Amino acid sequence: MTTAPFGSWPTPITSELVVSAAVRLGALHLDGDDVVWDEGRPSEGGRTQIVRRTPDNTTTDLLPDGMNARSAVHEYGGAAWWARDGVVWFVNWDDQRLYRLADGGATPLTPEPATPRADRYADGDLSTDGATVVCVREHHDGPAATDVRNEIVRLDARTPGTPEVLVTGPDFVAAPRVSPDGLHLAWVQWNHPSMPWDSTELVVRNLRTGEETVIAGGKGESVAEPRWQADGSLWFLSDRTDWWNLYRCAPGVDIEPVVRIDAEIGVPAWVFGSARYAVRPDGSTVFARRRNGYDGLVLRSADGTLTDIDTPFSLFGALRAAPDGTVVVLAGAPEQEVGVHRIDPGTGAVEALRAPRDLRVDPGYLSVPEHITFPSDDGRTAHALFYPPANPDRTGPDGALPPLLVEIHGGPTSSAVPVLSTSVQYWTSRGFAVVDVNYGGSTGYGRAFREELLGNWGVVDVADCLAAARWLAARGRVDGGRMAIRGGSAGGFTTLAALARDDTPFAAGADHFGVADLEALATDTHKFESRYLDRLVGPYPQDRDVYVERSPIHHVERFTKPLIVLQGMQDPIVPPNQSEKIVDALRERKVPVAYLLFDGEQHGFRRSENIRRALDAELSFYAQVLGFNLPAGEGIEPVVVENL
Repeated sequence: MTTAPFGSWPTPITSELVVSAAVRLGALHLDGDDVVWDEGRPSEGGRTQIVRRTPDNTTTDLLPDGMNARSAVHEYGGAAWWARDGVVWFVNWDDQRLYRLADGGATPLTPEPATPRADRYADGDLSTDGATVVCVREHHDGPAATDVRNEIVRLDARTPGTPEVLVTGPDFVAAPRVSPDGLHLAWVQWNHPSMPWDSTELVVRNLRTGEETVIAGGKGESVAEPRWQADGSLWFLSDRTDWWNLYRCAPGVDIEPVVRIDAEIGVPAWVFGSARYAVRPDGSTVFARRRNGYDGLVLRSADGTLTDIDTPFSLFGALRAAPDGTVVVLAGAPEQEVGVHRIDPGTGAVEALRAPRDLRVDPGYLSVPEHITFPSDDGRTAHALFYPPANPDRTGPDGALPPLLVEIHGGPTSSAVPVLSTSVQYWTSRGFAVVDVNYGGSTGYGRAFREELLGNWGVVDVADCLAAARWLAARGRVDGGRMAIRGGSAGGFTTLAALARDDTPFAAGADHFGVADLEALATDTHKFESRYLDRLVGPYPQDRDVYVERSPIHHVERFTKPLIVLQGMQDPIVPPNQSEKIVDALRERKVPVAYLLFDGEQHGFRRSENIRRALDAELSFYAQVLGFNLPAGEGIEPVVVENL
C-alpha cells in the first residue's frame, strides 16, 4: 500500500461513478405476474420512469417521452402511480394531473385546473371492480400555506371527469383504501400542529350510510399503512406501545395485535405509500423491522410464530406478497445499493429482479458501517453509523488519523440507514471517516427516543452530533483537529447551529439547502411543515424569542470556521433566501465561505451534472480548508472559497 495524506487518496468512486447509470428506486407494485417499479434517473434530468417486468424477464419503460411520474402533494410526494390489469394510473410532474396509461398512450383523467398545478394527486386505490379510483387531492387556491386544501376524491378510472369529493375538513389525509366489498372507505387523517408521526386517526366510512367510525389513533398515537384483507378485517401500524407495530380490527371485534415487538415496523410518513408488511395468500405475514439501526425481515406464521428470515439485506421497503407465496421488495445492504428482489420467506432464497448497479469496484474500497452508541448531554444516549476509511491501495501517514465528516440526516424526523451509498463511499475511499448520526429525534428507536427532540430542535440534535465527534476523537479513531460537519435541509440547520458556537469542535462545514432562520421558516414554508416547528421549537409567534435564539443567522458573530453552502434555486421547502442570508452575513464578517446555487433544482438535487458538481465542489472546499491535494486525473473544478 502507498502512503498518502488522508483525503487525497485516488479512488474509482468518483462523482462520475456516483451518477453513472444511477437510479433511485421509490415504489413497487405487483400486477398479476408482472412486477412494476419506478426509477428516478439523474441522467434524464431527475425524471421518474415506470418500468414493467414480465415473467419472461422482459423489462419495458412505460412512460412516454416527456412524462414524469412524480407527485407534488405535501411537496415531498410519493405514491404517484399504481397499476392493475396492465393499466397504470400516474401523476405527471409538469401539470400534476392524473393520467391513465394503457396501450402505449396516456390519457388525462382529471380536469386541467384554472391555475397550473393547482390540483395535485397522490396515493390512489382502485375499487375491486376497477371502475373507480380514490386518491388524495391537494388543491391550491393561492401561494400561502393557508390556501391549501387536502381532500380524498373519487373519480372514474377509465374516462375523464370531475372528481367527487369524499372527505374534506381535516388538515391532512392519506392512504384512502376501499374495502374488498366496496362498501367501506378507510383513511388516515391528522390536523395541525401534528405531523403524521405524532398523532393521526384511522377512520372508516360506510359508503352507503355515510356513518364514520374512528377505529384507532388520536392524541399521542401515530397510525399508518391501513390495508383491508379479504376477510373484511382492517390491518394497520400503530405506535400505541412506543413502537410502530402491526394490528388488525375485524368486524365486531376489538383491535388486536398481530405483531408486538420492541422494534420499529413503521417509518415516518414523509412521503405517501410506505409498505413495511405484506400478508401472504396462506394468511402468514412478512414484515420489516428495524432494530439497532438495521432492518431485518421476519415471517409471522398464521399461528403467530415469528421467524427471522436470513437475507443479505439491511434495508427493506415496498413489501408486496406475490400469489406464489414469495415477497417482492426493494432492499439494499451496506455493500449493495437498493434493488428489486424476490424473496422466498421459507428458505430466504433471493432472486434479483432489478439488480443494483455493478459498480465494478474492488470491495476493498467499500466501507461497511458499524452501529455505535455513545453518551450525550444530560445523561442521554445517541446512536450512529460509523464508516472508517477504506481503500485497498492507500494508507495514511504513520501516526496520522483520518479527518471526520459528521453526516446529519434530514427531517429531522428521519434516520441514517445502513445501505450502500456511493455518496458516502466517495468520501471514505478518499481517506475520510464518516459518522452518520441518529440523534435524539431520529426514527427507528421507538417513540420515546423520537420525542426527545420535541421542543429541543437545535439543542439535542446539535449536542448529539458534537458528542459523536468528540467520542470518536477521544477513542483515537479520527483526527479531532480535522472534523467537519455536513447536512441537508434539517441537517443543514444542525450544521449551521453546530458551527455557530464558541466551543464548536468542527474545522469546517457544508450546508446543503439548510435552514438559517427558524422564524423565516415558520412564516414561509409549505402547508405540510407549516406547523412542524410548533412541536420542535414552540408555537409561533408566542415563542418567538426561542426561534431567534436558536437561529444561526442571529449568531453570525460566533462563526469562525469555513462554510460551503449549496442550494437549489427552485426549492419550495427551504427557499434560497435562507442560504443567501447566511452567506451574505459571513461575507460581511470576512468568514471563509463558498456558495453554489443550482438552477432547476428543488429540495435535493436530482440532475446528474448538479449532483457531480456539488460533490466535487465540497471535496475541493475540504482540500483547501483542511490542507490536502485533490487527486490527479479527475478533472475536479476548484470551488472559490471567499475570504480564505
